[in-house]
Amino acid sequence: MWVSELLGPGCSSVGAGAFSEHGPFQPNAAGVLVHNDYSWNTEANMLYLESPAGVGFSYSANTSFYTLVNDSITAKDSLVFLQRWLVKFPEYNNRDLFITGESYAGHYVPQLAQLIVESGSNLCLKGITIGNPLLEFDTDFNAEGHFYWSHGLISDQTYHLINTICNVSQIMRESWSGNYSKPCEMVANLINAEWASSNLDGYDVTSDVCLSDGETQLGSQKQHSSLASSFHPVSSLKSVQRAPRKKEAGGESIDLCVQDDTYTYLNRKDVHEAMHAKLVGLNSSWSFCSQVMNYDEYNLEIPTIGVVGSLVGSGIQVLVYSGDQDSVIPFIGTRHLMNRLTTEVGLNTPVPYKAWFDYDKQVGWMDTSLWGEQSVVICNH
Repeated sequence: MWVSELLGPGCSSVGAGAFSEHGPFQPNAAGVLVHNDYSWNTEANMLYLESPAGVGFSYSANTSFYTLVNDSITAKDSLVFLQRWLVKFPEYNNRDLFITGESYAGHYVPQLAQLIVESGSNLCLKGITIGNPLLEFDTDFNAEGHFYWSHGLISDQTYHLINTICNVSQIMRESWSGNYSKPCEMVANLINAEWASSNLDGYDVTSDVCLSDGETQLGSQKQHSSLASSFHPVSSLKSVQRAPRKKEAGGESIDLCVQDDTYTYLNRKDVHEAMHAKLVGLNSSWSFCSQVMNYDEYNLEIPTIGVVGSLVGSGIQVLVYSGDQDSVIPFIGTRHLMNRLTTEVGLNTPVPYKAWFDYDKQVGWMDTSLWGEQSVVICNH
């Protein structure tokens, strides 16, 4: 099962995960579904969960539900969904279950897995996979300053100020209250002037980006969701740099505007009818991030790295992976947290840090730690 939350809580697994990343099909500019050769469903049965209610095409019959949603509600509702889904499709009852996701799924995935373990559910949970996950607020977000500086995105002076008078986690906390201190306001303005105005994609700072003028941009959807916006207030996701729609990379043709195509596709009436989807209690159009739900932003500060450790101790396999060009949840913080977890939990490291190959092509680096027969694998790519 995949839980995306690429842009923070309240954003669509179907739009981002299924149609823009690793689902079986992706829409093109002509509105035609094109087969995705790299779909995860070639390896497993995939279930993409829109959670909590109010995300994507999901909705609550009681609109008061949207008033204040949090991590606990999301985990409980996700477990109820899984249990009821298996009642409807009993042929999957005894299948191994792996819960996967990225970014804010660093909360959703471990928390749901922990609830499954503690509830004594008969779900056959075998492992979790989390990519560029938010695991500890201060460590993860304060890694951004080092990432910006090491990639030449901010000046030495601004990096010094981040490290001495106001770091990124402080800026985020003050942005929630709407009351900036003078030091943090100054640092935030410097970051915005140097990096956030650069028209780079915060999730892949070396990638080309799609030219779009409309509301279809995934970045625009992010800005329309209050919490998704606060998930990363000091960097921009504006995709306005001129770039070809198609990019050739390593022999692959990449559609740089796949989010645009997905937005257009999922707002077609015939697609709604084919999917039996309803826009109930939602705005008149489908969006990447919920525009009706109020998520408790202070849940971002709940640490989940300890939950990951407890899952390993419960016999659950864990895979943590990070793209090394992601500035939102940089691999720098993740690597620090996993090294700390290895020490605290008493994991062995039988395989030293080494190059990671896909057949004969190097795609990153990896580290493997073991607790009994269970593993924590950390990959950077």
